[in-house]
Amino acid sequence: MKILMINGPNLNLLGTRETALYGRTSLPEIEARTQKRARELGIELEAFQSNHEGEIIEKIHAAAISQSCGILINPGGYTHTSVAIRDALLAVDIPFVEVHISNVAAREPFRQKNLFSDIALGTISGLGPYGYILGIEALHELLRTKNR
Repeated sequence: MKILMINGPNLNLLGTRETALYGRTSLPEIEARTQKRARELGIELEAFQSNHEGEIIEKIHAAAISQSCGILINPGGYTHTSVAIRDALLAVDIPFVEVHISNVAAREPFRQKNLFSDIALGTISGLGPYGYILGIEALHELLRTKNR
């Protein structure tokens, strides 16, 4: 089982960026923990982060070619603005789970608009870095039971 984990803009600054909101765990630490759990589940996990919308779209397109069976995505600020990333996810038709470190529903009004949650298998929000572990476990279970 091959899964692509995508992290959007500014998530490369985790651990130092707005620590009261996002905590002190860095993106490499999140990736390592998620990789460890993925290996335990027999998942080949590829981690990718970009601050550029086009690069994220290209990576989503490539996931279809490489036959990834799932995507774990934290679109960051693109959650509220990127119709193009939404369209890419719809175009490749790869099931995905959306993850957010903070509880976006409890944040600023402009963050209440989410362009991904209605097309995601599910959304995990507000559980900090642990949300990534829950996301990989959820994808594993949903994909495994789908293929029975």
